[in-house]
Amino acid sequence: MNNTHAAINNLTNFSRRYFHSLTQTPHRLRKRMLATWTPDQELNQVRQRSGADMKRKLNWYDLVALGIGGMLGVGVFVTTGSVAHHHSGPSVFISYIIAGISALLSSLCYTEFAVQIPVAGGAFSYLRLTFGEFVGYFAGANILMEYVFSNAAVSRSFTEYLSFAFGENDPNVWRVEVHGLPEEYNMLDFPAVALILLLTLCLCYSTKESSILNLIMTVFHVIFFGFIIVTGYCKGSAKNLVSPKGIAPFGVKGVLDGAAIVYFSYIGYDSASTMAEEIRDPSKSLPIGIVGSVLITTVLYCLMALSLCMMIPYNEVSDRASFSIPFLKIGWKWASNLVGAGASLGIVASLLVAMLGQARYLCVIGRARLVPSWLAKVHPSTGTPLNATLFLGLCTALIALFTELDIIIELVNIGTLMVFYLVANALIYRRYVVTQHTPPLHTVLFLVLLSLSALGFSMSWKFKQQWWGLPLFGGLMITVTTFFQHMVPSHAQVAAVWSVPFMPWPAAISIFLNVFLITTLKLLSFQRFAIWACIITIFYVIYGVHSTYKAEEIEMGVNEVSSSTANLQTKVELELL
Repeated sequence: MNNTHAAINNLTNFSRRYFHSLTQTPHRLRKRMLATWTPDQELNQVRQRSGADMKRKLNWYDLVALGIGGMLGVGVFVTTGSVAHHHSGPSVFISYIIAGISALLSSLCYTEFAVQIPVAGGAFSYLRLTFGEFVGYFAGANILMEYVFSNAAVSRSFTEYLSFAFGENDPNVWRVEVHGLPEEYNMLDFPAVALILLLTLCLCYSTKESSILNLIMTVFHVIFFGFIIVTGYCKGSAKNLVSPKGIAPFGVKGVLDGAAIVYFSYIGYDSASTMAEEIRDPSKSLPIGIVGSVLITTVLYCLMALSLCMMIPYNEVSDRASFSIPFLKIGWKWASNLVGAGASLGIVASLLVAMLGQARYLCVIGRARLVPSWLAKVHPSTGTPLNATLFLGLCTALIALFTELDIIIELVNIGTLMVFYLVANALIYRRYVVTQHTPPLHTVLFLVLLSLSALGFSMSWKFKQQWWGLPLFGGLMITVTTFFQHMVPSHAQVAAVWSVPFMPWPAAISIFLNVFLITTLKLLSFQRFAIWACIITIFYVIYGVHSTYKAEEIEMGVNEVSSSTANLQTKVELELL
């Protein structure tokens, strides 16, 4: 009875404190939304909130393998068939080139941040240090959504290819249909759930061992890619690239629409930047690992897409298990089984890397107290973010059980492109304002004009109403970038070992490409993204801002006590002297 009474009192007191906190929301929002940290605070004070440190065991070749492994299995086996059949036709390789250029420019922005701020938070940390807490939180929440949803989608593709590896020609043969559920949620995928749970347990054990496993799988995966490419060129025909309706049957618009969708294939390089706390030599390994993996992956994607469209006409390419079915059509059933096995292995490697990255994102967001702090804890013996890994593994498994790929891809793409757009803006702002201590007005005005010009160009292209908008807005982008480069020159950064060359052009082109690719997505993608943005904003207002406000107040109090103690000790020592 006494315990029940005490529990009721505790609940009542908690409710009073919480409602009191809600009444202070406007004040706390003003104080916390634009609050920033210095790199030194992020690397030391904030990182200590995890308890134990992550162990620095990875080398540059581990990072290259992680980047390649994180990208290869995701894109080419999941999106190529659908994009070739419905959007780009045989020119799907051009879609990969466009998406690859955009990913390369974004990866350069990521690399400079990662070298200067080698923490596990990726875009969340970079944006929080540059634009404040809310922008960092918004980006981090979108990246987490992208990771969880894309991993769920990829794990379902694993089931499809694995069925071909065992000689089954029906992609749904190992799924359980449940009547009564909506059509795109009624095929329960238990093999995908089992795979995610198994990988979650592996990642809880050790990062280095997981990296070694990924390295082995990636080597076999690249060899397997070589087999498909060579076979496609030997058994295929160049006629299939122009038959039945030419190399771009859906026109230039189809190629660009396809580029926005296959961008899903490049999100794995972001995982490499989240390993910065576990790299032995970040200034050397991060540029090689991030940029190198994007370049290698782009070349392999293009060759694979060409190989597929040479083997069979684009209108015969299947949406599901698209690389297994062509071998059946040329009479190589054994090769179809081999492709199913190889694709399954590649998907496992990409899932392994992506799940590494998602746990580290959540761990660092937990350090910032924007989510419950127990998610930030690093296990002292394994050096892994155990709680974050387990929590996200369970969330991913639940989504993979129900949700079809088509529902996920475009929502993932718009969130990813939005985050990469913000990182490119942050790099320009940090390079010219934070680092060089120049007045922010010119840089902010440039970023606004650049984004508006990119949006005007993109909308002119999308709706094809005013073609004069293309040269007008394109010329405006070039003019404002040139003028900004002349008015606010970028000085060499003495402290930085590596930085993006030819600034601000790489970041400016990245901003344009991200805006352009976002506008090619369907209206439904924007509606789903708007719902997600509302959900995460509400969570920030009712939980995140209050949690971080209290955490900062407590730390300030502790620092003041420490400072007072130190001053008292100094005074006593002086009196003794």
